Amino acid sequence: MGGVHGKSESPTASIPETKLEAKVIEAMKRRETKGSSLKSFNSIILKFPKIDGSFRKCKATFEKFDEDGSGAIDPQELKHCFLELEINSTDEEINDLFEACDINEDRGMNFNEFIVLLCLVYLLKDDPTASHAKSRIGMPNLEATFETLVDAFVFLDKNKDGYVSKNEMVVAIHETTSGERSSGRIAMKRFEEMDWDRNGMVNFKEFLFAFTRWVGIEDAEEDV
Repeated sequence: MGGVHGKSESPTASIPETKLEAKVIEAMKRRETKGSSLKSFNSIILKFPKIDGSFRKCKATFEKFDEDGSGAIDPQELKHCFLELEINSTDEEINDLFEACDINEDRGMNFNEFIVLLCLVYLLKDDPTASHAKSRIGMPNLEATFETLVDAFVFLDKNKDGYVSKNEMVVAIHETTSGERSSGRIAMKRFEEMDWDRNGMVNFKEFLFAFTRWVGIEDAEEDV
């Protein structure tokens, strides 16, 4: 899978596999110092419909930048996208983002990969000294949704190291469903859906890809 290259199998090893992931981890750690407004995993689930609606409204933007109508955005089209959204990034940074989110490694970015990429850009553009109300990627409504996703990850990452472990997922689920025997199984199922490189730790990118499946983006793609 794209962007996953030889990360240690040890759950205790939190060594970023790429320069981009190292930046994402540091950006997430900075954000985690502010804490999360979410108090339970259920509160995240309740936001799924609104998040799905926000993503679907972005479909027209995706289609606009899919200049050849292929159903996917290639690296050159992504550069045009960044220019129009006034996202200041070098060609190297754009290529790193593309490779990290091109999970199928087919040099074409489908809709859910595009959403994940924009959310990573949103996190990486976070300037602690900037006004939070300031638009980072020229899409304020979508950015509000991205902030919810960042907030959800912060809620799950109890030790604030930039990764979510199995134990942290169990703790998060138990905070919602205290006393229910099924809560442990629910936590493991959700964790396995996120941990697609099976190394026992979930980074923000993995979390985002799982989230796009949970709220139904891939189903929406199949309907098109």
